[in-house]
Parts: sequence; structure tokens; C-alpha cells
Amino acid sequence: MKASDAVLTPIHKEGHTHIAVFFIVSIGLFYLISEPLGWIGLVLTAWCVYFFRDPERVVPQASGVLVSPADGTVSAVTEIAPPAELGMGDKPRKRISIFLSVFNVHVNRVPSAGTITGLAYVNGKYLSAAADEAGEENERQLVRMTTEDGNDIAFAQVAGLVARRILCNLKEGDVVERGSRFGLIRFGSRTDIYLDEGMECTIEPGQTMIGGETIIARKL
Repeated sequence: MKASDAVLTPIHKEGHTHIAVFFIVSIGLFYLISEPLGWIGLVLTAWCVYFFRDPERVVPQASGVLVSPADGTVSAVTEIAPPAELGMGDKPRKRISIFLSVFNVHVNRVPSAGTITGLAYVNGKYLSAAADEAGEENERQLVRMTTEDGNDIAFAQVAGLVARRILCNLKEGDVVERGSRFGLIRFGSRTDIYLDEGMECTIEPGQTMIGGETIIARKL
């Protein structure tokens, strides 16, 4: 990637207000309190710009694959029942959990082309997103979809310790494309994806994910 590409990376519209507030406060600190505090404010403003970056991605076109819904690190691959709120039964499924630090891109992407068949928002706690129980106890937005290959999957945006707002632009009945943007979590979080039977997980804990690009599962 060229240095100019990093500087010119688009910013998600959700970040515009936050960046403006950080910048105005920084200028106020410079002129009303102290120059060192002003410089600290500008560093935080730069971090805010970095946090809300929204880079373009090259989405794989292979058939029968799922891509990562987020940037981050795979924190766990487990067997667990899907969220009860989505009505998918209680038979355990493979769940892939991806932890996003405050330095990762936080724009979320749809893992497969298909149709959104259900959504549920659950108000909850703000445990560390890396904790196993966060997927069942934290604030979360749940999404169920039928993929273009006929698989019934689910994915979730899970708030973390410092995350205080989950944005999801999906509606039931939406027809979506693999890798398309669907939301954002600020400022630290996790995403989970629940696979259908007949799907093979292709990643392992500790791997680094690129949202919309890294293949995380494929149809057998």
C-alpha cells in the first residue's frame, strides 16, 4: 500500500462528528489551558480519524465461501448453540469469534451474498469482548441470513469494554452482496459468525482477519 493511500483512506460518516469534536476541543486546549494538552488533543484527533477509516476491499468471488465480517484477530472457534433470539434451534454450531482492538478497522461487512431473514437487538453488559461469555451476555446485534448457496447462518456485532454504540443498517428481507458494508461498532468490540452444517471453518485462533477479504469458511 502506498503512503498516500493510507492518508487518503475514506472516513466512515459516523466518524465525522467525533473527529470534529476532538479537533475543536484540541484547539480550545491550545488557547485556553495549555499547549501540551493541545498537542495531546491533536494526537487523539489523529487516532479518531484512524479509527473511523473505511478502506476499500477486494472481495473474493469464489462460490460457496464466507468472508470475515470484520478486521481483527480470531479469538476462538467453538461449538455452541446459535442465539435463541433468532429461532435457529439449540443444536450446537461452529462459532468463529473475531476480536477487534481500538486500532482495527471497525466497519463491518456481510460474510456472504444472500437474504437477511431475521434481526434481534439484545441489551446487555460490557464485559471484555475477548471473554467467552461476551457473546451471550454483552450488548449485541444479531443477524440471520440465508446465503446464496442456501445455507442458514448468523452473525453478531458484540459490544466490548469501551464500545457504547452498535450501528446496523440491515433490515429483514434485504438482499445483500458478499463483503458489502452493513454497520460499525465503536470503540472496541467483537464479531461472531455461526456456521451452518456442511460448512468447513478454514481459519484458526490467532489468525489476523481482513474484513470482506479473508475467507473464513467454505461449503463442503
